[in-house]
Amino acid sequence: MGGSGTHHQMTFNRGLIADPAEFAREAEAASWLYLCGEEFASMDGGMSYADVQEAVPVARNIVADPPVHLSMELAREELAALAELPRPVLVTCRSGHRSSALVYLFAGLKHGSSAAEVLAQGRADNAPWVDNEILMGWVALGLAELAQA
Repeated sequence: MGGSGTHHQMTFNRGLIADPAEFAREAEAASWLYLCGEEFASMDGGMSYADVQEAVPVARNIVADPPVHLSMELAREELAALAELPRPVLVTCRSGHRSSALVYLFAGLKHGSSAAEVLAQGRADNAPWVDNEILMGWVALGLAELAQA
């Protein structure tokens, strides 16, 4: 369980995080964008936003876990938060799928990459989001719609 992936001074989770403070220490994180709602804290292996806040100097919470719909409005909110947070930054969700998709979307927009390039990089890195049709569509749509912003 656990583990992480790093991309452009942004680290995402690959599975549940056993010890939030240790996860932050290992990444030498200055900040953390936490994508889970409070109900995750009561689940087996879950953690709370309070756990996140105790682990890093700067934290933001944008609830993006199921059943929250992955919209472009949500993407804009998440991307704005990521742009403001000091580096290195942790970006985590329950399993790493949504957090890794956001990290790759951010990097793809920053570098003007195509959806095919971002997907190829995600596959090369074995990022969690590349096996999820919904997340692949969300990243591609985000790259198309938000590149002009």
